[in-house]
Amino acid sequence: MAQTDVMPVSMEIGEDYPEIRDAVRKVCAPFDGAYWQKLEEDDSYPSEFVEALTSSGFLAVLIPEAYGGSGLPLRAASTILEEIHAMGCNAGACHAQMYIMGTLLRHGSEAQKQQCLPAIASGELRLQAFGVTEPTTGSDTTQLRTRAVRDGDDYVINGQKVWTSRALYSDLMLLLARTTPADQVARKTDGLSVFLIDMRAARGNGLEIRPIKAMVNHNTTEIYFDNLRIPASSLIGEEGKGFKYILDGMNAERMLVASECLGDARWFIETATRYANERVVFGKPIGANQGVQFPIASAYAEMRAADMVLRRACALFDAGQPCGEDANMAKLLLSEASWHAGEACLQTHGGFGYACEYNVERKWRETRLYRIAPISSNLILAYLGQHVLGLPRSY
Repeated sequence: MAQTDVMPVSMEIGEDYPEIRDAVRKVCAPFDGAYWQKLEEDDSYPSEFVEALTSSGFLAVLIPEAYGGSGLPLRAASTILEEIHAMGCNAGACHAQMYIMGTLLRHGSEAQKQQCLPAIASGELRLQAFGVTEPTTGSDTTQLRTRAVRDGDDYVINGQKVWTSRALYSDLMLLLARTTPADQVARKTDGLSVFLIDMRAARGNGLEIRPIKAMVNHNTTEIYFDNLRIPASSLIGEEGKGFKYILDGMNAERMLVASECLGDARWFIETATRYANERVVFGKPIGANQGVQFPIASAYAEMRAADMVLRRACALFDAGQPCGEDANMAKLLLSEASWHAGEACLQTHGGFGYACEYNVERKWRETRLYRIAPISSNLILAYLGQHVLGLPRSY
C-alpha cells in the first residue's frame, strides 16, 4: 500500500460515542449489585442481562449491516464494554461473541456468514464458546492435541478443551484443532484448522461439557470430544490455516478485554473516592489522610495513561494499520491499572471491602483474572521484548 493510500489515524480524547455510552448505562442500571450477588449464590448464568444487551443490539455492533448488525468500528465496541464494567456489571458472560464472530466474518464462506451472522445479530443463535486451551498445553497453542480427521464428507474430532467459558449457554462453538500431525508439518503453526460447531446437535453425540467451579462466576467448563462427527462444511477457511485465522482476531480480543479493565478501574476509583469522602473516622473523612488519598490518585493517573494507549490501539485497528504492539500494551497496562485500582478500593474500605454487600470483593476477584486471561502479563512482556525490542528469545 502506498503511503498516500494509508487511512489517516484519528483519536478522540474525550468521552466518545456519548449516545452509546448513555444507552449502555440505562440498560445496565437495573442490574445492580444485588443481581450479581444472587448469581454468585446460585452459581448461575446472567440470562436476563445477556438478553438485555442482545435486544439492545450491543452484542452485534461489529457485525456488518448486511448481516443484521450495526457495522460500527471496534472503538464503539470498546466503549460498550467499558461502560458495562464501569456500571459494576460484568460482560464476561457474552463478550466473546464480539471477537469470536470476527473469524467467521473474515474467513468464513458466504454461505456460513449468511447462515449464522444474521441469527447471531438477532440473538437467535449464541456464539459464546471458544475452544482453544487444553489441559496439557496451556498457552502453547501450536502443541494442542485435539485432532480433527477427515472422513469422507465429515470430520471426526477427539480431544479435550479446558477453560471454555459459556459452553453450556452457547449454541455454536469456534474450535481450533489439529488436522495434520505436528511431526508432519514444516512449521509448528501449520496443520491447525478452525471449525464452527453446532453444539445443539453435538451434545450427547460425542461432545460432553463439564462445569468447572472457579473463584469467579464465569460459567467456565471443560469439553470432551469422543469421536464427534461434524460435517466438512463446518471448516472455516482453508484446512491447516487455522492458527493464522485465530491470531487475526487476537488484537481485537486484547483491546476489548482492555476496555473491560478500564471500566473496572473507573468503578473502583469512583467507589473508593465516594467511600473515602463519606467514611468519617476520628472526626474527619478518611480521604483526608494521604495514606488513603494517594493510592487512589495514583490509580487514577495510571488508568488515564493506559486509556490513551487503548484509544491509540483502537484507532490503528479501525484505520487498518498494524496495531499488535499497542493492542498488547493496552491489555497489559489496563489489566495492571484495574488491579491496582481494585487494591486501592479494597484497602480504602478496610474490613467492609470483604463484605459482599459492597460488591468490592466481587469486582476485585473479577478484575484479577485479566492479569492471567486471555493472555498473561508475562507473555505480553515476552512478546514486547522479543518482537518489538528485538531481544533474544527466552528458553
